[in-house]
Amino acid sequence: MANRIPRVPVREQEPQLRATNFEEVCYGYNHEEALLEASRCLHCKKPRCVEACPVGIRIPEFIAALHEERLHDAAQIIARDSSLPSICGRVCPQETQCEGACVLGVKGEPVAIGKLERYVGDWKLEHAGEQAPATAPRNGHNVAVIGSGPAGLACASDLAKAGYTVKIFEALHKVGGVLVYGIPEFRLPKERIVAREIEEVRRLGVEIETDVIVGRTVTIDSLMDDEGYEAVFIGSGAGLPRFMGIPGENLNGVVSANEFLTRTNLMHAYDSTYDTPIYVGQRVVVVGGGNVAMDAVRTARRLGAEATIVYRRSEKELPARAEEVHHAKEEGILFRMLTNPVEVLGDERGWVRGVRCVEMELGDPDESGRRSPVVKPGSEFDIDCDVVIMALGTSPNPLLASTTEGLETNRRGCILADAEGATSRPGVFAGGDAVTGAATVILAMGAGRTAARAIDEYIKSRKE
Repeated sequence: MANRIPRVPVREQEPQLRATNFEEVCYGYNHEEALLEASRCLHCKKPRCVEACPVGIRIPEFIAALHEERLHDAAQIIARDSSLPSICGRVCPQETQCEGACVLGVKGEPVAIGKLERYVGDWKLEHAGEQAPATAPRNGHNVAVIGSGPAGLACASDLAKAGYTVKIFEALHKVGGVLVYGIPEFRLPKERIVAREIEEVRRLGVEIETDVIVGRTVTIDSLMDDEGYEAVFIGSGAGLPRFMGIPGENLNGVVSANEFLTRTNLMHAYDSTYDTPIYVGQRVVVVGGGNVAMDAVRTARRLGAEATIVYRRSEKELPARAEEVHHAKEEGILFRMLTNPVEVLGDERGWVRGVRCVEMELGDPDESGRRSPVVKPGSEFDIDCDVVIMALGTSPNPLLASTTEGLETNRRGCILADAEGATSRPGVFAGGDAVTGAATVILAMGAGRTAARAIDEYIKSRKE
């Protein structure tokens, strides 16, 4: 019978209303909805959903505990593999991971694993402090973690649980990395969710120091040689934006999505009581088709602009989550598919007045398997706008590699690391966007967890 129950829909803010505010779009499940959705799980003997989860959460186990209203047990089951369930439940691309592998999804709708994880994660935050977190006795070994984003938080959490003394060094004044500066408030509330998830990491005994730029304030060498850290994990993310290299990109009104979202999030542009230096004008064009492009265009819409996505492939090839594209369309975002900018147009004062574009058509597949866009001859046209936001991906800041002798990188500036996170420098490990370039929160967490295991083995092998 379980598979005959339809997937429980999640309640959301009305599109016309939410396009004017920064409050969370999805309300999540209430208790009755969560129990009903949990009843749909078939508890497969070989759960494909677990294999498809980058951190290997025991999904059928936590859903069974939830269904039996053993909320504490459900939270503990998730905590074995994930330190950020309320965050992952909101921002993971479940449709291509756990839910994409769900057996129920073959002929119908998969179990809403992400929404159930969010429900349990939020329950845990509401009951934080009722029980001490499970950690091993301190083992006398020190590990430094660079960056407090998802990779760094996951690595630090696992090491702390295993008995290590861990300190995270964060360059910015706020803890959380991309969770606080990149993902908008309407997708991931900062104080209500992110700050409380980070407090749970601190409860494990992890120390976090902000305003420390490793490579300037301290170096990896000084951490290991002078401050007694036996291993270092680099989870510094990918904060260096890419641009197209087209004429007019240096005009006033052209910004990276990274800068735009950072100003909005860290400088509270979404709060009218703050005087944030941010300019959206009346019409914004966002170039790109990933989740960051959706975050930027939906943020611009909420700040009062008419907002348009320009993407060089068709909608089928959009890399953004289907849910984010759906929400953007509901909120009145215009999508210009098979369109590519060739020049940013400026006025006599040096400000953006428009974007010159060409129409594209899809040719043969490239290395990624997606069909390559080809320019249609004679198809140039202009789009009027005041601001152009480039959301074309990011690469790691070169500072760490340039100040750490023997730390090898590839041509894109990403740190070279093996499958376990080990870099070319003994005792130095890396994971997340610093290694892969911009990717997802859950993949970064998976890399952090893998590196934590490798660091544990590395330090134990040195003792023997």
